[in-house]
Amino acid sequence: MLKRWPKTRHLMVWLALTLLPLGVVLRCIDHLAERHVTLDAERDATSWARHVASNVPDIDLVFMGDLPSPNAQNQLTAMRGMAGLFHYRLFDPTGRLVLVSESIGTPTPAGLPALAVPAAVLAGGQHTVIRHGEGASLPAVFSETLVAVKHGHELIGVMELQVDQTDRAAVTATSFGLAAAISGVALGGVLALGLLLWRRGAAQQQAAQERLQYLGRHDLLTGARNRSSFHEALGQACDATRPGGPALAVLHVDIDQFKQLNDAHGQDVGDLLLRAVSDRLAAVLRRGDVLARLGADRFAVLQGGVLASSDVTHLAKRISDALQPAHVLPGGAEVTVTVCVGAALHGTDGTAPEMLSQRAEQALLRAKSQGLGSYSLYDAALDQALQDRRVLTDDLRQALAQGALQLHYQPLFDASGRRLQGYEALARWPHPTRGFVPPSEFIALAEQSGLIDGLGRWVLHTACREAAGWPQGLTVAVNLSPAQFKRDGAVVAEVQAALAASGLPAARLELEITESLLMGDTEDVLRALKALQSLGTRIAMDDFGTGYSSLSYLWRFPFDKVKIDRAFTQRLGRDGKVDLIVRSIISLAHSLAMRVNAEGVETEAQYEALRRHGCDELQGFLLGRPQPTERLAHLEARVEQVQEAVV
Repeated sequence: MLKRWPKTRHLMVWLALTLLPLGVVLRCIDHLAERHVTLDAERDATSWARHVASNVPDIDLVFMGDLPSPNAQNQLTAMRGMAGLFHYRLFDPTGRLVLVSESIGTPTPAGLPALAVPAAVLAGGQHTVIRHGEGASLPAVFSETLVAVKHGHELIGVMELQVDQTDRAAVTATSFGLAAAISGVALGGVLALGLLLWRRGAAQQQAAQERLQYLGRHDLLTGARNRSSFHEALGQACDATRPGGPALAVLHVDIDQFKQLNDAHGQDVGDLLLRAVSDRLAAVLRRGDVLARLGADRFAVLQGGVLASSDVTHLAKRISDALQPAHVLPGGAEVTVTVCVGAALHGTDGTAPEMLSQRAEQALLRAKSQGLGSYSLYDAALDQALQDRRVLTDDLRQALAQGALQLHYQPLFDASGRRLQGYEALARWPHPTRGFVPPSEFIALAEQSGLIDGLGRWVLHTACREAAGWPQGLTVAVNLSPAQFKRDGAVVAEVQAALAASGLPAARLELEITESLLMGDTEDVLRALKALQSLGTRIAMDDFGTGYSSLSYLWRFPFDKVKIDRAFTQRLGRDGKVDLIVRSIISLAHSLAMRVNAEGVETEAQYEALRRHGCDELQGFLLGRPQPTERLAHLEARVEQVQEAVV
């Protein structure tokens, strides 16, 4: 035993002398491997911080504690799971937690302890720790990095990122382990493996950078360019355009009635339609043209190689034609999408990118005012028209706020034309400098500017209040705008409030709607109309016969009255087909227990024809023009009766 000890001791010493340097080498290599992973993590963290600062909308407000906007939420949500990032938190410069990646749209709880942010991070540096996860919820190896987020040179917050480094650490460990095994015999092999490791890391970093750049330049839903990327491309194209050479054009494309489509079929179908529209737009563009999504239902096209305005017109037509085929929705339903297009030409309508975009937008507004599926090139006269429109909108807003509008009332007579039955309330706007603005102009303006809800509320309450002072037998008819049906139950509550405030019996209030209202969310509208009818009010369909589906609504909802459009009244006695149509409408309505009103009675011949066909109620200039409250027909009749009594 004692004789064997020297040999054993020598072996142990030899092993110690052999393993000690190897251990030192392995320790150094392990440290180098971890340092390599740390440096990669810090480079990735810098890229994420730049991406957040440059591409997340209103990120400075998020760091101040505001909830992210929907667009910001989309960008922040898309980051998770990308390039190994599985968790992140945002802190303001004081270390207060403002956002957690797993609950982006939820306010952070108050009273959480502040994070002690190292001074080096606040100064623009980083702090990275490589951790080893325990359990199934965490990666085997991950980096935890604190990095400053800046706008320019200004610190706006701190970002804590946890990135899965398992694969990178495994590759690193394997590579350095092999290097350690052959470090004494093959330095060239070590260098080769180190180069391979560097190249793999560089490739991973480049892929992550490219993905971040893609997200920063493209719309996440459709894959088209985003707003900032489009304006960058437009600026470069404007700089490259030379006088006398091919020009460029900017086209703004807006999907008609997209909100109604989205509301009717749901957001998932709306997103599906947006992707389909984007694909069809991209298919009609030439190589070099740029497609972008500017907003919810707004796209833009940068068209190059324009030799004449007809090139732009042809592209607008190709866009319209490409969208003509119906889109098949899940479940088999089909939807046809139309768009309005506005365009501006470089050189003709301006040379600066901002000016071209602005004028394409103005042309789009003009196209939308012309109706669905319209197209318009920018017109210099458009500027003044839009300025006038903006001024008139401001004047209308002020007139509503100051109560400067008036109600005039057109009398409604029975078929004999002798017995007054009530009035239709009509809004009038006496402008201080323009005189009376035509209703067709200011009501359309109110609908387009979002003032129609307030205007409709004012008409309803004013008409009920004034009608409450009329003789008991007289009714008042009020037109309801589709905007008043947008919020579920709001129109019913508004009518109840108007009746309660005025004391007007519900049976004396008649509410008129047009077919356009029923073409949207039909079931919701019919439910609201039934609720209004249950209050005791009467419901009339206005402009009956002018739409495509008027007859289908008569059996779906029990209207109290239908009003024959004035277009039919004007042609009575001159067109035998019109007489047949009017007689059929009256007969059909009567068979469904509905009364019939005819608008636009202006001649004795029209009056006699309507009486002959059995019309129940008449209104028009022949019987009485709209008048202000103090000059209504029943007041004048009362004055005449008093004068006769005196005589």
